[in-house]
Amino acid sequence: MEFMGTETIDDFFSGQAAALAGGTTMHIDFVIPVNGSLVAGFEAYEKKAKKSCMDYGFHMAITKWDESVSREMEIMVKEKGINSFKFFMAYKGALMINDELLLQGLKRCKSLGALAMVHAENGDAVFEGQKRMIELGITGPEGHALSRPAVLEGEATARAIRLARFVNTPLYVVHVMSIDAMEEIAEARKSGQKVIGEPVVSGLVLNDSGLWDPDFITAAKYVMSPPIRESGHDKALQAALSTGVLQLVGTDHCVFNSTQKAFGIDDFRNIPNGVNGIEERMHLVWDTMVDSGQISVTDYVRITSTECARIFNIYPRKGAILAGSDADIIIFNPNSSFEISASSHHSRTDTNVYDGRKGKGKVEVTIVGGRVVWQDDELKVVPGSGKYIEMPPFSYLFNGIDKADAKYLSSLQAPVKRFSAS
Repeated sequence: MEFMGTETIDDFFSGQAAALAGGTTMHIDFVIPVNGSLVAGFEAYEKKAKKSCMDYGFHMAITKWDESVSREMEIMVKEKGINSFKFFMAYKGALMINDELLLQGLKRCKSLGALAMVHAENGDAVFEGQKRMIELGITGPEGHALSRPAVLEGEATARAIRLARFVNTPLYVVHVMSIDAMEEIAEARKSGQKVIGEPVVSGLVLNDSGLWDPDFITAAKYVMSPPIRESGHDKALQAALSTGVLQLVGTDHCVFNSTQKAFGIDDFRNIPNGVNGIEERMHLVWDTMVDSGQISVTDYVRITSTECARIFNIYPRKGAILAGSDADIIIFNPNSSFEISASSHHSRTDTNVYDGRKGKGKVEVTIVGGRVVWQDDELKVVPGSGKYIEMPPFSYLFNGIDKADAKYLSSLQAPVKRFSAS
């Protein structure tokens, strides 16, 4: 992925190899349009994916709006197997969209049966926060967290939820990192609105103390957006996940090496945003959520696999062990242990935000399509062996949308028939 003047260090092969070593057997990658063109973006990612070594699908980002984008969204859904589109409410001057574009996008997603996804931060306020930090002489990685506080994530989450309610279409909030955002999702779901909240591993197990490390490279490796929050948010997100307020765990795996992170050594605004997590997810979720007693083994399967497959409408081909499913299976030993190290992970990045972390539970075997690809700490994969998985529209989240629309229309008692004055 090209981002912030550079490109992520993992390609489809190294990133997917890391995933398989960690017990993840399919991922859905974000496609960035090329000069606003969805078709050109899709074709560019098709070429990148020729190195893939496991099954994958695509989301598509929407970065501008006109009739050509609207038409291309239909092509993506009906011909290319894409059933979700992502809208960035942050990254002003780059990927950020305004409310008018978001509304148009939500309406188009609804008509196509595609799931609207949002990166929820108030990009205008973040821009002001960044200027404020620079004016205060705060140029290091800690300025990243200070410039985009949780209140701005909460505000954007609330705004996206209310706009989705206005359009009456399902909404998926990616990488929920704060209590503020989580509480907005909880309130919406309590009212019956179809909102999915996805925490990521970094938000569940880390706090922002690393951003204040005196060593720049150590601190910079923790820079992601929304930022890793202060202690307390992590525990609250864990509790929300255990009670069903949040539905599944992603990674937002987007890695840059220490040389790339050093682009922002004099200005945190130039540090490429992103952390690792695709290899560590299954281990850390088990250790943090299951071994601690917060969720059951069945819940673990649901939040790491089954619910994702259902949301993106590929269940039971994925997310299940059933006759006719894809035979993607892991053998997990809850009595074994793991230790995470930047020197032994499979990602190409030279740092790891979980470096040195130890815990209970280990993926000992990964099976993809009935073939063993990870065993005895050895990968058995080759570039080009992965398959593109088309994802059909109108997942279960769209059930009842038509009835709700009809109920709304019947409740309007309008237009009123009025008599003209004689």
